[in-house]
Amino acid sequence: MNWEELFCVEMAPMPAVVVIFGATGDLAQRKLFPALRNLHDRKLFNEQSTIIACGRREYSDESFRTLLGGDSDFLQHVHYCRGDNSEDDIYLKLAAMLKAAADKSTDYPCNTLFYLALSSPDMLIVCRKLAEHGLLQESVADPAWKHVIFEKPFGRDLATAAGLNDKLHELLKEEQIYRIDHYLGKETVQNILMLRFANMIFEPLWRAEYIEKVEITVAEELGVERRGNYYDHSGALRDMFQNHMLQLLALTAMEVPSSFDADAVRDEKTKLLRSIRPFDRRTLDQYWVRGQYADYCREPDVAPDSKTETYVAAKLFIDNWRWRDVPFFLRSGKRLGRKKSEIAITFKSIPHSIFPNIAAGDLPGNVLVLQIFPQEGMKLALQAKKPGAKLCIGTMQLEFDYSSLGKNPADDAYERLLLDALLGDPSLFIRSDFILESWKLLSPVLSTWESSDEKPILYAPGSNGPAAADKLTAPAAWRQLELD
Repeated sequence: MNWEELFCVEMAPMPAVVVIFGATGDLAQRKLFPALRNLHDRKLFNEQSTIIACGRREYSDESFRTLLGGDSDFLQHVHYCRGDNSEDDIYLKLAAMLKAAADKSTDYPCNTLFYLALSSPDMLIVCRKLAEHGLLQESVADPAWKHVIFEKPFGRDLATAAGLNDKLHELLKEEQIYRIDHYLGKETVQNILMLRFANMIFEPLWRAEYIEKVEITVAEELGVERRGNYYDHSGALRDMFQNHMLQLLALTAMEVPSSFDADAVRDEKTKLLRSIRPFDRRTLDQYWVRGQYADYCREPDVAPDSKTETYVAAKLFIDNWRWRDVPFFLRSGKRLGRKKSEIAITFKSIPHSIFPNIAAGDLPGNVLVLQIFPQEGMKLALQAKKPGAKLCIGTMQLEFDYSSLGKNPADDAYERLLLDALLGDPSLFIRSDFILESWKLLSPVLSTWESSDEKPILYAPGSNGPAAADKLTAPAAWRQLELD
């Protein structure tokens, strides 16, 4: 066995029962069942495992399998449990189905993974009911675990997030709670830690002495579409910054963990959030810009006088030895010129040029781009000799993308995260302290914007966002969305 195989932790899980609440909803039908099917097809779903789909609609096992369609081998694992989430009847049925499934697992303990593909109020109702019926209780005598996956949002602010955590901790241990952020399942996002901590070429340079700035972009072409009611009560800061953007920032800037253990990694991510320079309400405009695309207020289910932001840009500083005075620029928005997600690390220019007629400042710094969407991969801009007889210098790209590997195409993020959950590995799931620190960090921004009479700056759909965001990066400019 070579060294690459020693760290390859992808393996088939032990037998488990996967219980999906909200099984007829969009998330389950579009993401969860296809991901489970793919795991089954790749032999990463134990043949003694069972999937129980819970919903209110009238389905039998056979009619629900027909709804899913496709391969019958996978469908034989799927069973339907009908009922109202607020009534005891569905939990009595579920308890009987869980016992029957556990009895089928003769060689190993049968774990239980609950996936709550529901709104926040419904998640709490289901959790309480599961606890009342003893379906969340773990036993020292039984090595099987019981874990629950929760979808965002994890609160609306610090107070509601803390309250939600307290309510969950009355019913579950923190180790049983798996808060999911699908961004953490993407190949390039997972690769950040490998890139930083498995390559001596990068880690010694990953600091203020060598890095000029870091840009994190998550741009979307679409507007709010059919999510107007949800989005108008959330906005870009809650919808994107509090979770996806801060997770990307933490992975990019965190210190080296003591090991690859889940809690060691998550400890460092939370420490990083605590190191971000706090925001002063009096100078907030120097570090934050909020925008709203034109005609947002005409979208269905959006208030005609809405002050909800659809674009946010920020300039952050991390007050520790590694990142002293390095600006981190973050931006995310809807109805922008291109759907694109990336992390761009710009290194400082050389201190002295030996090349005739070229000053050190004329040579651009190297740029390492971790591409998340549309392609997943990375590229490194280097200054090198241009091909030809003349001695000319120019920028060249070293790059690769995961799709070019062919043999192991990049998995869907939910596929990766579901496999980790089935393996009982919480590394890519969010711990409660990170949630609270993220809300604590953003609270001054939220309260200032919500108490202000000013509306967000309008920007044209298909643009790069409001021009006012350019002042954050001045005298330099944001990376253009059109750049590959």
